[in-house]
Amino acid sequence: MFRSRSTSKADKAEQAAGAKPSAAEQSKQARDPQAPKGRPTPKRSEAQSQRRSLANTPAKGKDASKRAREARRADLARQREALANGDERFLPARDKGPVRRFARDFVDARYSVAEFFLPLAVLILVLSMINRGAFQTYVLLAWMIVIALIVINSTITGFALKRALKQRFPDENTRGAVAYALMRTLQMRRLRLPKPKVARGEKP
Repeated sequence: MFRSRSTSKADKAEQAAGAKPSAAEQSKQARDPQAPKGRPTPKRSEAQSQRRSLANTPAKGKDASKRAREARRADLARQREALANGDERFLPARDKGPVRRFARDFVDARYSVAEFFLPLAVLILVLSMINRGAFQTYVLLAWMIVIALIVINSTITGFALKRALKQRFPDENTRGAVAYALMRTLQMRRLRLPKPKVARGEKP
């Protein structure tokens, strides 16, 4: 009789010990500060794995800048290829359009004194190192003649191109096309970019 009572009391104590804590007691328990309210605290292994995944994920700013750099490199590669083969779709903005193409063809179809400026300058520089009597005077005179010929030839080419642009593109904006063409004449024909598309003497 006494044994059954003591057994029943022990059973009640065990049930009370195993019972779930109340809501007030749960709120008092320690909670992970990163866990949102109303949700159970994640296990330590889960929290560590989440932190590692966040650390390995690249930041949005860095990822965006990386994609922008890759896009710029791809654009530059397309532009270099277009400058070599003349593909209008990927040419730089300064070389695009029918006006600029006509200006290139106009100067590429003609001989220009300015395109020989670099080799002539090197030749005159070498000759200027020779100190023999009045030879330096002749070298200086030759240099002055080259400069004068370049100025005269460039002036004639500029006026002719301006007139041709007005006839070919009366309603188009041709601003800057003449200066663009004259800068092109300063380069040797084989070094010009975009590559020449017309032969010498060919009408553009």
